Amino acid sequence: MLKGISPLISPELLKVMAEMGHGDELLIADAHFPGHTLSNQVIRADGIPADQLLKAIIPLFELDAYAPPLIMMSPSEGDELDPGVERRYREALFGEESGLDICREERFAFYQRAQKAFAVVMSGEVAKYGNIILKKGVTPVH
Repeated sequence: MLKGISPLISPELLKVMAEMGHGDELLIADAHFPGHTLSNQVIRADGIPADQLLKAIIPLFELDAYAPPLIMMSPSEGDELDPGVERRYREALFGEESGLDICREERFAFYQRAQKAFAVVMSGEVAKYGNIILKKGVTPVH
């Protein structure tokens, strides 16, 4: 265990986040996502809801300030989003603040983007369209 790091962050996830550079993307995937089909770097976080993972990740992860840093999948034609999913994710990322905009991408464009992600974290999230991409920014020097 390390001080100040959530026990939800596995050693493998911590290593991957440390290896990422500016502009690299980390996909927090729901349990339905074809992560192993689309990526060679898959980290398992079975049973952990995506909002809990986001809350654990965000203190360690600088979001990109030069490009939209949050991307979710748009619903397929005739399907609907559960607004509670984005609300939970915003709360986990920003607390009471409204935070950044979350962009949406069409399903197959999202899959193509996922293939280029640095890593895919397979969460235990069961909500439909519960996938979110985080684009890494430049970590400030203290």
